[in-house]
Parts: sequence; C-alpha cells; structure tokens
Amino acid sequence: MMTLAISSSVEAGASLWQHLFGFEIPATEKIARTLAVYLGLAVIMRLAGKRQLAQLNSFDLIVMLLVSNVVQNAIIGPDNSVGGGLLGAVVLVGFNSVLERVASLSTRTTMIFEGTSTTLVSDGQIQEGQVRRTGLRDTEVISALRHQGANAVGDVRRATLEPGGSISVELTRDAENATYGELRQAVLDLQRHLDERLSAFERSDRGPLGGDGVPR
Repeated sequence: MMTLAISSSVEAGASLWQHLFGFEIPATEKIARTLAVYLGLAVIMRLAGKRQLAQLNSFDLIVMLLVSNVVQNAIIGPDNSVGGGLLGAVVLVGFNSVLERVASLSTRTTMIFEGTSTTLVSDGQIQEGQVRRTGLRDTEVISALRHQGANAVGDVRRATLEPGGSISVELTRDAENATYGELRQAVLDLQRHLDERLSAFERSDRGPLGGDGVPR
C-alpha cells in the first residue's frame, strides 16, 4: 500500500509539472505564431500612423484593448501552459530587442522601421496639411504645445511629431524660460553697468576740482 501511495504521488507530481510547463503545441509553432502576430501588428501600427502613439482618445483606447484580446488566441493557440506563455514572452522581448538594434544601425534603417518626423508648427503657424495627414486635430496639437511650455502657437518656432509618437517643441527666444545661469549673468551685467554709471557720475560731479574743492 505504501508503494502504491508513493507511486501515485510521484505520478501526480509529474502530471502537474507536465500540465504547467509542458507545451501543448510544438515549440516551433508557438514561436512562429508569436513572430507572425508581432510583425502583423507592427505593420498595422506603421500604416495607422504616428497619431496612434501621440494622442490616444477614448476610441483608440477601446481599439487597443480589443486588439490585445483578438490576437491572444492567435499567439497562444490551443496552449494554455505556463511554459508556452513564458516561451511566447521570451520570443516577443527578444525579437523586439533585435529589431530595435537593427533599426538604430543607420538613418536609413531608422526611416524604414520608424518613419520620419512630421512638422506640425513652423514659425508660429500650424501646418494644417501636415496635421490632417497625421490624423491629429488642431486642439490636440495646441494641448500638446501647452504641455511643452508654450502659452500660444505664436510662441513656437517649430514643433514636430517624432516617429515614436512624441511631440517635440522648440520655442522662440522670447518665449523660452530663463535658466538660473542666464538670470545670474543678467544680474551681474546690470550690477556692472550700474557701477560704471555711478563711477562716471562721480567723476563728472567733481569736475576740475578734487573732492575737497582744491584745484588739481
């Protein structure tokens, strides 16, 4: 009886281990599924444009949540094991890391994989054609500019939508915030100017006489 109990316990442990970490589909199929879905989504996001990354409205958020559920079964297939899930995660992270390194090899590969930046504002004027092409609205652009420190569109010399979806803003000189170093230098220059004016005033006030009224 003792031998049967030990044997049953060992079999149960082996069965649990197999159920948790054993692949229910071949590993090669799991890898192929993961890569196919990754590349498919990458192409879809590339065609959808940078707007999907720049500003997510409520509809975009719904789509993103639904997409994750739609492609889930395509990745895991009939495999719900822990080992299959970990293998898929390793493939996703590893393949993404490889693509990032390939994309950064040169300017040309960066343009192919990520695209180019798009000018949204130039010399205080919104570039309507470019904004429409990216799928953004003027209100979204203005909101992004304010988050970057611009009080108005006229304060912006240039604003671009980067390939990664971020909006970079270059303010005009008058609209830029002064740094501590610039303020300190301005105070020193003002102090030097006042000292020079005061010295010149004292010299002119003495005239040809000394400070005690005796000719020199």
